[in-house]
Amino acid sequence: MFRNIKDIKIGNNSSWKGKIFLTFDTDWCSDEVLSYALNIIDKHDIKATFFVTHETKLLERMRENSNIELGIHPNFNPLLNGSFRYGKNVDEVIDYYKKIIPEAESVRSHSVTQSSPILESFARHGLKFDCNTFIPFSSNIDLEPYYHWTDNLVKVPYFWEDDIHCIYNWKWRTEEFLKGSGMKVFDFHPIHLFLNTEDINRYEKSKESHRDMKRLKNYVNKEIFGTYNFLIDIIEREVK
Repeated sequence: MFRNIKDIKIGNNSSWKGKIFLTFDTDWCSDEVLSYALNIIDKHDIKATFFVTHETKLLERMRENSNIELGIHPNFNPLLNGSFRYGKNVDEVIDYYKKIIPEAESVRSHSVTQSSPILESFARHGLKFDCNTFIPFSSNIDLEPYYHWTDNLVKVPYFWEDDIHCIYNWKWRTEEFLKGSGMKVFDFHPIHLFLNTEDINRYEKSKESHRDMKRLKNYVNKEIFGTYNFLIDIIEREVK
């Protein structure tokens, strides 16, 4: 049931219809927090796609796991705010991240930033799958991939994201998210898995401790069903 984003083939419905795509935006998390997410994937021997934001010694471990697809998670926010931290234009920003993951075929922008020029640049840089379109599960739409203008770029919409779920305090009804025949693309963040975030305030209070594991552990939710529990519930329902 679990697939990588790059497994999707337009015209072959069996490559996505009813399938589950676990995606992770690394968002500059520490290696300890990233390892926590990787351990879940390793333990259950399932496919997942990680959208990478930064260099880390764990990239080698991830590349050695054939279940893991590495994509890029470019941050265009500095450029939009007048900073050239990652590049002086859209192409340079994408180049910055492609140097980290040159094999990347899939992309989701930080803050899901997109525009026609950005999407065209993705295609020019050899990126084949864009995951920037969020259509919430509450729309009751069965999602499917589609071509963006030409077959150079496939749009892969997603319907669930952990921080959005926690902001709006939606119910953790796993079975509701697994219904329907469309593809099911989930977006997790390693930090929310580690914290088992159930309310965005937990994450906000923990921010100053993200690089101090001893302090960060004090913010872990151990009492209420949260992001970690949700992911494990999805996996255990589908892995027979």
